[in-house]
Amino acid sequence: MSSELQDARLAEVKPLVEKDEAITRLLPDFDVQEQDVETLHGSVHVTMYGTPKGNRPAILTYHDIGLNHKTCFNPLFNFEDMQEITQHFAVCHVDAPGQQDGAASFPPGYMYPSMDQLAEMLPGILKQFGLKSVIGMGTGAGAYILTRFALNNPEMVEGLVLININPCAEGWMDWAATKISGWAHALPDMVISHLFGKEEIHNNHDLIHTYRQHIVNDMNQTNLHLFVNSYNSRRDLEIERPMPGANVVTLQCPSLLVAGDSSPAVDAVVECNSKLDPTKTTLLKMADCGGLPQVSQPAKLAEAFKYFVQGMGYMPSASMTRLMRSRTASGSSVTSLEGQRSRSHTGEGTRSRSHTGEGDRNRSHTGDGSRSRAHTDTRVELTPNSASNAEQTSPKSMEVSC
Repeated sequence: MSSELQDARLAEVKPLVEKDEAITRLLPDFDVQEQDVETLHGSVHVTMYGTPKGNRPAILTYHDIGLNHKTCFNPLFNFEDMQEITQHFAVCHVDAPGQQDGAASFPPGYMYPSMDQLAEMLPGILKQFGLKSVIGMGTGAGAYILTRFALNNPEMVEGLVLININPCAEGWMDWAATKISGWAHALPDMVISHLFGKEEIHNNHDLIHTYRQHIVNDMNQTNLHLFVNSYNSRRDLEIERPMPGANVVTLQCPSLLVAGDSSPAVDAVVECNSKLDPTKTTLLKMADCGGLPQVSQPAKLAEAFKYFVQGMGYMPSASMTRLMRSRTASGSSVTSLEGQRSRSHTGEGTRSRSHTGEGDRNRSHTGDGSRSRAHTDTRVELTPNSASNAEQTSPKSMEVSC
């Protein structure tokens, strides 16, 4: 991480949003709908913020095991810079069956939906709320579910942000390790080790305590166990990197894969990246970040998400995030000198672009990929490489870190 980024670092490790502090407290102008939706495989709890805006997609979120939409995504969506984005999109939060606050236990003998069935429930949710398409944001199990949904219904998914995605079925070694750890540890400990890396568990005691308390006190333990078993029984997504002349299964939409550098899922995310279309995929590794980047680094993830949707043609005139503004201010004196030098040699247009980045940013809706080139040291520019702009004969997916 550069020294400038250290200087502009924000206090991003925030406490978990309190149970009563719903996103509506910070977004009072949003219409809120909260209901249980009947689907092909049972009822699911859905919370909808805002109203669909014409043909624009909604943001659809799906959480990981041990979490629900509040504990997984409130720290991100309550963040100031993320609210700039949600002004342009309706947000649809899905809670996996029985994982929402106050959920009643399922009756004895209840068969919890498989991962594939959880994905098959989503088209019914979109129909219920009148959504034609979505930009999905999922973490862990939720990322898997949204990926399966996109593979089954590519016309409904315009883009995916996949945090800690694992595209592979649980191997027998993993299965054995889970069984053995299950004998020695309680369910909350197993979930914590899935959500957080060892470094976080040992060093960030406040964060781990907050989430452990949530898992123990707020989650229905019986229902959680069923969801965990469903995730551990997932099958391989069977995706492959497309090759000329080959008919393979892969995502058709732009995808942003995200993992903290100390996340327990980082290797799985890298493997998933290797199986996707490199011209449509970006891999973002976040430095000084563990298993939940949307909680520990909301500013960086909000900035990355903004660039992602800009690359899809939305929000072309969105302002800089607070992180970018902080970095711009910290380097203003140097930039000013460079601008004067540029005027004497290359003219005013070059100075303007180097100082503000507006010339490139305004072209973001065209997929230009040259947004804010003057600030590449933030390393959160998100435009995948393609065969046309890569020097190599075979394209490689964009890999960035921040």
